Amino acid sequence: MRAAAGMLLCAALLVFPGQVLAQDAATYATRNLTLETALKAARAALKKCRDSGWQAAVAVVDRSGVVQVVLRDRYAGPHTPRTAGGKAWTAASFRSNTGALVDLTQPGKAQSGVRHLPHVVVLGGGVIIEGGGQMLGAIGVSGAPGGEADEACAKAGIAAIQESLEF
Repeated sequence: MRAAAGMLLCAALLVFPGQVLAQDAATYATRNLTLETALKAARAALKKCRDSGWQAAVAVVDRSGVVQVVLRDRYAGPHTPRTAGGKAWTAASFRSNTGALVDLTQPGKAQSGVRHLPHVVVLGGGVIIEGGGQMLGAIGVSGAPGGEADEACAKAGIAAIQESLEF
């Protein structure tokens, strides 16, 4: 039975090679961060901010922008959790670090309208999380003194999990 099925498949490939190979699958598989990995990244980012003397909030989202973890240090401003989540969502949604979007979306530029979309936060501190050649999610930090400092904390969070993401 298996031999016959194999021969039929080979015959189909010879007779209709483009049609058989060009058909798309009905589903696809994706890789996602585990909750434990997202939490480890958030804790490491928060630690970097604390060690630098900054009170901040950190959010980690999955590849679709859905929040997995939010941590807020005790003296971080009340706006920081929402801002961190917005930065992470923006990075995941646009598949780009938010710091790179700052200049591209300035008033008068072709992509300036992006800033007016719901939930978009175009401030430095949102960084995509990649592993194995795929975007797996994003991390956002808010509360450090400026986007570059927020981004440094976010990158520290990614560094804490990077080795486990590569295989």
